[in-house]
Amino acid sequence: MCFVPKRFSQGLRMRQVDLMEDGVASSSKTLSKMASVMRQVCCRAINKLRSRGKMRVGGRHSFVMLDESKFSHKRKYNRGRIGPAWRRSKKWVLGILEISQTTRRPVLKIVGGRSKNDLMPTIIRHVRRGTSIVTDEWRAYRRSLVEEGYDHHTVCHKRHFVHPTTRAHTQHLERAWQTFKTDVWRHRGNRTTKLLKEHLRVIEWEYWLARNHRYDILGRLIHDIRKFNVHEFN
Repeated sequence: MCFVPKRFSQGLRMRQVDLMEDGVASSSKTLSKMASVMRQVCCRAINKLRSRGKMRVGGRHSFVMLDESKFSHKRKYNRGRIGPAWRRSKKWVLGILEISQTTRRPVLKIVGGRSKNDLMPTIIRHVRRGTSIVTDEWRAYRRSLVEEGYDHHTVCHKRHFVHPTTRAHTQHLERAWQTFKTDVWRHRGNRTTKLLKEHLRVIEWEYWLARNHRYDILGRLIHDIRKFNVHEFN
């Protein structure tokens, strides 16, 4: 078990057969259970941070990008195959990415749709008013962000990826989507809504907590394992 946190902190990018050959575990079922426990450790830590109201982004020295994407298939705009468990559950993930000189901090929330009523409550909860926000020209953002006290900039992706005058763009978040989706798909984390939520929490945990730890990701993981009773997890 002592090797599990180290492998998890490295992203568990090795195949399960390689992990079994290295003696980490004797079966695929055991490895899956170990990974599940590690995810729950991370989820508990990030949920505690959120419950304290500390997962808020934006401010004077940073700006925020917003976008929505689907993790139930491998391409945006409904292209590509849909996983069998998601055929009737076409939910979107709202991505909120804070960009500052030194950090990139994401907030990733599953939402029921792309309407104003689906998106704005999450934005208001996590983005400080007065923040400069960059989005595409999706109609749910029109007037809504300005009415809520945000400095709203847009870019029309049908014409250009970077606005020719304001230089506004969402390229940081577009690149982040590729990284996040690759990680989720590698671990088959989009098979159910519950599993996707766990993997999104782990991504948040890495950027909000683990990367700021003095001993990096492994150090933060060991800290959270010590803090919580692993036997409490399902």
